[in-house]
Amino acid sequence: MTADGLDLDERDAPSVIGEKCATDSDAATTAAAAASSPALDAAATAAASSPALDAATLRQRAAWIRRDILDMITRAKSGHPGGSLSAADIMATLYFGGILRHNPENPALPERDRFILSKGHAAPVLYATLAEAGYFPREELATLRKLGSRLQGHPDMHKLPGVEVSTGSLGQGLSIAAGLAYALRNRGESAQVFVLLGDGELQEGQIWEAILFAAHQGLGNLVAIIDNNGLQIDGSTDEISSLGAIEAKFRAFGWASHTTDGHDVAALHTALTQAKHYTDAPFALIAHTVKGKGVSFMENQCGWHGKAPSAEQCAAALVEVEQFCGPQEEQKEQPQQESKERLWQTGGAR
Repeated sequence: MTADGLDLDERDAPSVIGEKCATDSDAATTAAAAASSPALDAAATAAASSPALDAATLRQRAAWIRRDILDMITRAKSGHPGGSLSAADIMATLYFGGILRHNPENPALPERDRFILSKGHAAPVLYATLAEAGYFPREELATLRKLGSRLQGHPDMHKLPGVEVSTGSLGQGLSIAAGLAYALRNRGESAQVFVLLGDGELQEGQIWEAILFAAHQGLGNLVAIIDNNGLQIDGSTDEISSLGAIEAKFRAFGWASHTTDGHDVAALHTALTQAKHYTDAPFALIAHTVKGKGVSFMENQCGWHGKAPSAEQCAAALVEVEQFCGPQEEQKEQPQQESKERLWQTGGAR
């Protein structure tokens, strides 16, 4: 157990590519090596010494994101609420918890970290997050999926600031993220790449090619976050094509990995901070989540994968979500920033 509360057991240790599965007698040795890994210990120390987390504020941000998800999908009468709601706490922690370096005043700033939404159908959670961060007015959320809108059903990098990659065809985002991480490292840049994947998406073969490539190249600037809500459009992932021990699979391919509660912003912040400071290998964070989180009648129901609520259902859902929202300040124009130290809306340099 480290100072930040993470258990650095054998699950966190990267494995050598091609190494055969350890036998039971090897498990203790593997665990001991992982617990004493200098790189993991250093990352844990950095996580423990990171600025104090305002968990209440992050929870409020996540509630605002959920409220906007419900409102825009209901207005559009089309969209994917289940997997958008399950990722709200992850997105709030990334963008407002000091993890992701980004600047809405200059979305193309070379030093920024990159975020890729591989599960592109969950575009509402990205749009709500970007609007909350100030990339575009919140009022524009009402144009989701409308003709001529910048907010299409899947993210379009050519239309909306803050969208790094156009996504939607499942299984491709991790390959793109690995390519970006590879290029950034080879250019000597410190930026990191974060990619959010759905668990059902892990059934795509291209994902595992990218996992193998990232480990082989030692892409320590790549962090993959798995929104592990256990459901996909046709039912549970276990029934359709079981993913088994996801964390162990990443380890077997040479990644460092950790599992956490995807709705506990404090636990997410600790794990993501550690992932940010661990640079010996790519890092996979398996976040256990609930599809439709925050709305009782949507939770753990695959039927809400891609169905918009009616106006009456939305009103009932908002009653549940808005109890956690509190007051929200109107967006104010950001002053021009004068030095590199003030470039980041959130997130610090590595």
